[in-house]
Amino acid sequence: MNTPLIAFRREGAAHLLANYLKSQGIGAKVERTSAGDEYMIVLANDDDALRARDITEAFLRNPNDPKYQQAAWQHGQQVTLTPTGSGMSIASMMKNAMTSPMTATVLVICVVVYALSLFGLFAPIASELMMQPLSLLMENHEWWRVIGPAFIHFSILHIVFNLLWWGMLGAQIERTLGVSMLMLVFVISAITSNIGQSFFTEPLPGGLLPFGGLSGVVYALMGFVWWLGWLKPQWGLSIPRGIIGFMLVWLVLGYADVLWVNMANAAHTVGLITGCALAAILSIGADKRAG
Repeated sequence: MNTPLIAFRREGAAHLLANYLKSQGIGAKVERTSAGDEYMIVLANDDDALRARDITEAFLRNPNDPKYQQAAWQHGQQVTLTPTGSGMSIASMMKNAMTSPMTATVLVICVVVYALSLFGLFAPIASELMMQPLSLLMENHEWWRVIGPAFIHFSILHIVFNLLWWGMLGAQIERTLGVSMLMLVFVISAITSNIGQSFFTEPLPGGLLPFGGLSGVVYALMGFVWWLGWLKPQWGLSIPRGIIGFMLVWLVLGYADVLWVNMANAAHTVGLITGCALAAILSIGADKRAG
């Protein structure tokens, strides 16, 4: 017997609750109402009605609780209650960034490191965070340096450009797929892009490689959101085509060496490839779990 539980006007909310009910052992599915303007959750067994109603009340009180997103992820149907269109203002994007723990943490670290460098501390900071050739790292085991350059920026334009993209894309990933997913993308892309750039940068006396910035990670986030928006549109991640085009043109211009700044071209390219690859792996994994 199919028992109606609750109807939502937003399809994402209906699927979010239905997936959580399934994770709790309650058979449920989403059906569109005859009028076509609402999405009804229907229970497979009337005996589950009381427990399902209690869960529904808790969901309505706090629909953004991470446990609902986790349940949706386990069923290969990640959805989001937060619209991610391109019409967001810079102020709203930064507000989202600062209320997303992982996004905010990286943003604050970058700002603090840059502020300290303005007060004459750039040299000691760089000596501790900058990348070194892999041959040297194999000897001194200072492996934090494969991530450290992501926090170093060389100008106000450099840091503002990177943090705007980080705030927009990072918060979108964190709010949709969770803190752990954004952390995974950040760590892997920082490592791969910094190692990639290390092969194309001449070391300074002392062994430091003079490059830095979050842009390798930013390109990874762009590739990650871009490919997941294509492979798994139902998950709710998206990036306007205009932004993709701009970032790809910027990448090409870096290789053409016509810009007024020195570009870490290898870091950008490796970051982009890393983000696309992670999205593909995630999509394939979700299909296998759902199959």
